[in-house]
Amino acid sequence: MDKTLTQIEDFRSLVTSDTPMFDTRAPIEFIQGAFPNTQNIPLMSDKERELVGTCYKNKGQEQAIVLGHELVQGEAKQARLNAWLKFIKKHPDGALYCFRGGMRSQITQEWIYEATSIDYPRLKGGYKALRRYLIDETDRIMNKITPVVIGGQTGCGKTLLLDKIHQQIDLEGLANHRGSAFGNTTTSQPTQIAFENELAIELIKKQDYSHLIFEDEGANVGTVHIPDCVKNKTSQADLILLEATTQERIEVSMNAYVIHMHDNFINQNTENGFDNFANYWLRSLEKIQKRLGLKRYKIMKSEVALALNDYQNTNNFDGFLPIVKSLLVDYYDPMYNYQIQKKLDRVVFKGNSQEVLDYIHHLSIS
Repeated sequence: MDKTLTQIEDFRSLVTSDTPMFDTRAPIEFIQGAFPNTQNIPLMSDKERELVGTCYKNKGQEQAIVLGHELVQGEAKQARLNAWLKFIKKHPDGALYCFRGGMRSQITQEWIYEATSIDYPRLKGGYKALRRYLIDETDRIMNKITPVVIGGQTGCGKTLLLDKIHQQIDLEGLANHRGSAFGNTTTSQPTQIAFENELAIELIKKQDYSHLIFEDEGANVGTVHIPDCVKNKTSQADLILLEATTQERIEVSMNAYVIHMHDNFINQNTENGFDNFANYWLRSLEKIQKRLGLKRYKIMKSEVALALNDYQNTNNFDGFLPIVKSLLVDYYDPMYNYQIQKKLDRVVFKGNSQEVLDYIHHLSIS
């Protein structure tokens, strides 16, 4: 075809506007890592991609292209075209991409144009170019902005506080994990690549703030690793300590780890939701068995079993109150007190939720 079809090079506008995209790579490539607002509508299946790849290695590009067209023709081609057109109808301002912005996205783009005269744009350089851009932007922005870190004892409400601040990067939210042995949610964590991509996009959207607020984290949040440029900068940043009473921390923890977790498990699976909630508590407790010691672990495991049984009989979670209090005071607080001693020279402010919000407001206008 004679017409030169559109390619997108302005990646910043692409990610800040949450442009919907479809990914023409094979499913096996997509699940390893993708971008937000992206749907996998492949040109070739995993098996077809494997066959074409083998042909390319043995017989060269020309024969591989011929084989690709043989594999994806007739009803198979029409089915894929229909799926692309359905996406385009829903997202007329979207885009498409393949791995390097080469044959797969070009063929997809041409087939769409030939069928509809729609010039649906593709990413120049494809997935690889956008991924490189996001990695570079993460590093650049972290060197440009001033991070401020919020710390505090387990259950003091750091996540609740972050939710009230716009100039924040919620690492735990992006990682879909609360950063502790009990940090799993009812859904799986993203892949490392997907986490890094989403983090980069959040940084790009908020890079015009002079200060960005992060929660105090370790090197990992669950199974995902915080990029070194983020970890290195935040580990040296000013530290704000959010303070709360033990009773306030028990209430926050009961809501997060008992009541809301139970409700989420039930909403996800009505039939097996309670069993999944019970398993979540027992598995989480098992993760800290060595730190608790065998005797204390066995006692707490029995207490959890009783609390679960009480809830089934009374529809009341009060049996978890002493368990949550013991975990906070006897387990998490000693670890926190040990760790915070290493960071006292970085502490610039301490206060309750409102006082911390006022301090951060002053940062944003100064």
